[in-house]
Amino acid sequence: MTHSHLYHQHPHARLDSLTGFRFIAAALVFFFHASLTKIIGFNPFADPDIIAGFQRLFSVGGWTGVSFFFVLSGFVITWSARRNDTLVAFWRRRLVKIYPNHLVTFVLAMVLFAVPLGAIGAWLPNLLLVHAWVPDMSVFLSVNGPSWSLCCELLFYLAFPFLLRALWKVREERLWLSAGLTVGALAATHWAIARFVGATPQIAEYPISLQQWWLAYYFPPLRLFEFVLGMLMARILMAGRWPAIPVAPTLALAALAYFVAGEVPFIYSLSLTTVIPIALLITSLAAADVTRRRSWFRHPLMVWLGEISFGFYMIHLLIMTCVTNLLGGQTFAAGPAALILIATFALSLLGGWLLFAFVEQPAMRRWGKARPAPQPLGVPLA
Repeated sequence: MTHSHLYHQHPHARLDSLTGFRFIAAALVFFFHASLTKIIGFNPFADPDIIAGFQRLFSVGGWTGVSFFFVLSGFVITWSARRNDTLVAFWRRRLVKIYPNHLVTFVLAMVLFAVPLGAIGAWLPNLLLVHAWVPDMSVFLSVNGPSWSLCCELLFYLAFPFLLRALWKVREERLWLSAGLTVGALAATHWAIARFVGATPQIAEYPISLQQWWLAYYFPPLRLFEFVLGMLMARILMAGRWPAIPVAPTLALAALAYFVAGEVPFIYSLSLTTVIPIALLITSLAAADVTRRRSWFRHPLMVWLGEISFGFYMIHLLIMTCVTNLLGGQTFAAGPAALILIATFALSLLGGWLLFAFVEQPAMRRWGKARPAPQPLGVPLA
């Protein structure tokens, strides 16, 4: 497990465990949104103790799920990169992967919520996937809130070929150091935001100002650290520098970090507390797939759920908002509220599958085009 030839023999092995775990991350985002009582207002429970417990359990679920997606993106795109790929082909595939689902959910949201066409300053940046660059909550959370993360992904895709060229020059013995420096840069950035950006007035639900929240969480350039960390972890695995850590301890560490994140100063819960365990978990899952070690996350059901997870992520808040509007602000006893929560989750799964089967897959078949024949990534794509 410590020899690089093992990974160079399987430079583009399928990483089904990572696909399966994507659904866990998407589910964390769902339950995080479901727990909110002010910003979204879906939480259907009437009992204040249940509300408090629900919120404690998923208070960092949204942050953790999104951070997982960003680290995973850097890892998987690096792992699957081809030496004989081209910039245009790469960018086309990545845009076709995310934009059709975004466009469909954008149109659904505009119609369902009667977004006025005259409010062009709110919806046009969303349509163009630049809304997370605007420090205004009515813009970066406009139309379909979860779409803000696609602004970050779009930046990642644009930067990837150039980042890969730079990171490929890092000597193998310095990859772990580079990963540590990347986390250190993220920590320094969050400390600077906490220290120098005004902490008041605070936004509803969270002990943080809008400026701090936008910079630390939504501003695309500051999420590049997680993407780059994912790229470095892929290189570590490909170079045979991964020390054969099994999935179980990295999963336990990630779970511990998840609960610790709820106890640290808020700004450090957004990604810093969990990013190292997430990176280790992703790499251990990938290593398990490469070496064909047993992994529950590779089960066909988990892989299917992972495949529809992007659609699930993109549509769940639309469904949740529709249910909230239908309920008219009512809350319920534990049993009926739990049934409402389960039904909303099931409807989101159905919506995710519909997007996957009738939007995402057809778009990839029509415009994604075939990938180049696999070639070991001896040099960056150009």
